[in-house]
Amino acid sequence: MRTVEILLVIIIITGAFIISSFFAVLPQPRRVSPINLRRLALTTLQTLDSDHGLSTTAFMPPDDSSWNSLEAAISACLPPNIVYNLTVYQVQTNGSALYQPLKSISNVEDLGVESDASSSLVASSNVTFNVIPEKIGERGDGGTLYILNCSDANGWWISGYTAQTLAQDLCTLFSPYFQPNNIILLNNTGQLGQVLDGIPIQGERIQNAIVINTFGEAVPIPTSYANKYSSDNYAQYCYQLGNKTLYCNWTWASIVGDPFYYVTNIVKFNGIQSWGIYGTQTVGQKGLTAFLRGLNNLTYISPSDTSYQEIGTVNLTSTMLANCSNYGIYPSRSQTSSRALPNSILAAYNLVARVLLFDPSPSYPTYIPGALFEHRNGGSVAGRFLDLGLARTPDIRLTALALLSYFNPRLYRAEHTVADTSRLVVLQLGQVGGI
Repeated sequence: MRTVEILLVIIIITGAFIISSFFAVLPQPRRVSPINLRRLALTTLQTLDSDHGLSTTAFMPPDDSSWNSLEAAISACLPPNIVYNLTVYQVQTNGSALYQPLKSISNVEDLGVESDASSSLVASSNVTFNVIPEKIGERGDGGTLYILNCSDANGWWISGYTAQTLAQDLCTLFSPYFQPNNIILLNNTGQLGQVLDGIPIQGERIQNAIVINTFGEAVPIPTSYANKYSSDNYAQYCYQLGNKTLYCNWTWASIVGDPFYYVTNIVKFNGIQSWGIYGTQTVGQKGLTAFLRGLNNLTYISPSDTSYQEIGTVNLTSTMLANCSNYGIYPSRSQTSSRALPNSILAAYNLVARVLLFDPSPSYPTYIPGALFEHRNGGSVAGRFLDLGLARTPDIRLTALALLSYFNPRLYRAEHTVADTSRLVVLQLGQVGGI
C-alpha cells in the first residue's frame, strides 16, 4: 500500500508541474538579462572620442561632411537592434539657457518607452588649459627667495653639477611661485654677507625669506665672517647662520648630504683643499650641531658632532607622491639616504618634522632621511630647516617638492566652460525587435 501511495503522489506532482508549465508565460530573454543601455551609451561615446574624432566633429558646422562619418561610426559601434539619438549642445556662459542644442543625428524617429542615455563634455582642440600658481608670500609676510650662487665658492657632494647650474635650475623651478623680483641670486660671498648683516640687495624683505644653499655639504662664508674666526673654529659661523635663521624666521634649505660640513671661500682659503676641492675648510659634523644650537638660541660652546646614519634606499611618502602630481614635479620615488639624522634632534633643539619626505626605514626607524623641520619658540614657529641627507648626486626637484609641500601655494586652474569652447554630447539609446 505504501508503494502505491508514493506512486500516486509522484504522478500528482508531476502532472501539476506539466500543467502549470503549459499555461505559464515566461519572460523574454532580453527582459531576464536586459542590455544596460546607459553603460552602452557611455562606452560608445568613449570609443567615438578615443582618437578625438567626436570632440573635433562636435565643433564643426552642422552641414559639414564629418557628421556623416560620425553617423556611420555610431552605427558601426552599436548592435543592429539598438536605435539612437545623438544631440550636441553648446555650453552657454550667459543667458537663461545653459545648453543650446546645435545638431542632432538619429536612426529612428521615436526611441520608444524604454531608453536610457549618457553624456560627455568635450572641449575644443584649440583650448589651452592653464594653471596659475599662487605666489608664496601673498597670504602672509615674506615672499623672498635667496639662492646661493656665489662665484667665489666651491661645492661638495654635488657631483656632476656646479652650484651655479643648480642655482639657475632652481630659479626655473620656483619662478611660477614667486614674484620675479623676489627671486634673488646671491652671486658672491660679499652679497651673502650683506644679507647676513641685514642689508637688502634690491629692496627686498629679508624677514621670513627662504635661503637655498646649492653648494651641497659646503656653505659659502663671506671674507668678513671668515676673518672673525680661527682656522679651527669655523663652526661659529654655522652657529651664526642658525641664529640668523631664528631671528629672521628664515627657511634654510640644504639640498643634499651632511649640511655645514665645510665652509668655502676660494679667496680666503686659496690653496687650501679638502678632498681635492680648493677654497674649502673642513668643519665636520659639528657644523650642523652649531647651526642647530644657534637656531635654538643656545649659548655657543665648542660643539660635538651630530651623528648620522647611512640607511640605504628610502621611498617617498604617499603625501609626497600626491604632491608630485599636484605640482608637476617628478623626482625618483626611491632615493639613497647616507646622512639620515636621529630623532633625538627633535627634543634637543625644539624641532617638529612638519614635512616628512620619506617613509621611515624599517631597519632604522629612529632616523629621519629627509624632512623640513619647524623650530618652535614657545607656541610659535621661529625658523625652519630643510635637510635632505641623501647620497650624491643631488636632485633639486626634491628641494622644490619639500618647500612647495610646506608652503602649499594654491593652484588656480583655468575654467574650461568659457564661451564656445565646450560642447555637451548626449547619446540616447533604445532597443527594438529581436530577443
